[in-house]
Amino acid sequence: MNITIIGLGKIGLPLAVQFAGRGHAVHGVDIAPAVVDAVAAGRPPFPGEDQLADRLSRVVSSGALQPSTDTAGAVAASEFVVVVVPLYVDDQGAPDFTALDAATGELARGLRPGTLVSYETTLPVGCTRRRIAPRLRSGSGLEPGVDFSLAFSPERVYSGRVFRDLARYPKLVGGIDEPSGRHAVECYSELLSFDERPDLDRPNGVWDLGSAEAAEFAKLAETTYRDVNIGLVNQFALHAQRIGVDLARVIEACNSQPFSHLHRPGIAVGGHCIPVYPQFYLYGDPHATVVRAARDANSAMPARALELLAQAGNGLAGRRVAVLGAAYRGGVRETTFSGAFDAVASLRAHGAEALVHDPLYTPDELAELGFASYRPGDTVDFAVVQADHDEYRTWSAADLPGVRIVLDGRGVLDPSRWPGVDLLVLGRANSARSAGHAEVGV
Repeated sequence: MNITIIGLGKIGLPLAVQFAGRGHAVHGVDIAPAVVDAVAAGRPPFPGEDQLADRLSRVVSSGALQPSTDTAGAVAASEFVVVVVPLYVDDQGAPDFTALDAATGELARGLRPGTLVSYETTLPVGCTRRRIAPRLRSGSGLEPGVDFSLAFSPERVYSGRVFRDLARYPKLVGGIDEPSGRHAVECYSELLSFDERPDLDRPNGVWDLGSAEAAEFAKLAETTYRDVNIGLVNQFALHAQRIGVDLARVIEACNSQPFSHLHRPGIAVGGHCIPVYPQFYLYGDPHATVVRAARDANSAMPARALELLAQAGNGLAGRRVAVLGAAYRGGVRETTFSGAFDAVASLRAHGAEALVHDPLYTPDELAELGFASYRPGDTVDFAVVQADHDEYRTWSAADLPGVRIVLDGRGVLDPSRWPGVDLLVLGRANSARSAGHAEVGV
């Protein structure tokens, strides 16, 4: 097949490489010339994706993947088009369709009869049929479901392990009509290979959910579930802290049977997905009180966690506090909806001097994000682990001279490395000291 992937980000580029590696001719399109230039040189424009550098180099060298900024031209030469352009939310939590609408307009200019168009960008339920289809019709003069096929197929992968997840999880699809759904099943079945999954009730592979709406709903349901689960566990953590119970042991006990799957508590929920997609769900179902309560609880978690530090430290005013991790999670160079922003804002509101460290960012890059940088070895009063970078797992009190209290917002620190330091862990009302484990009220 001749294929176009629109959007060469952390999902789109690995997808383009996957398809090109299966022997198909792939046009990778992005509006950022720097991204296109990097891909043309066989160099990933972002770090941290397993296998991407080697696989990208091979498909670019062979000519199987050709990057471009010409969306309409690439679409005109393709029989299968996949859109992976991000959809953001505005300050009120409503979807901002600016980038997606622009990409759809360019796609429509090059659209030809017989093409399959699949949107992998996560969308509010009904968006493929009610928003995308009319724009493709008006921009191309072609009728969706008659002159070309239109489907939605959510990405279900995790940054850093995209190729592994493409093989592991069923590929969900849903067309605006039955022929579009069948067309999507045929194409994705050719482009993907799947691991054996004896744990599934039906064979792994491409699953047609029967409609674009069902496929859109499935993506929002699985991500919103995670947000609600985390919101619940975070509330458990705060209560466990008040009553002196180790929540980690409680979670282990609960999850020992198949009816419970409690997640881990954390200082923040960040990234493109979990803070955003529940808002897409609420956009279509404003009466979902459980979803809204969980989203509000998770949004408030950085400030609530910093209150624990303030209580343990008899206030934060005038304190130097190192925030460890600007990224929204460990090992990923991405700050979208990172808890670092709220943590720093909360510290400043308490009158503290907030300094940020991240092994994936230079001091200049941190300054561009609005952060004052922390240099390991400088004296601080307190510290907060915001992102679970592997580097922090091996840190000790020697890396933070003068530190008296550390709030481990991710539960990743080794207590034996922090003698004489109060180590606060969400959901655990104790602290590590050189003389063993001494409980402290939080």
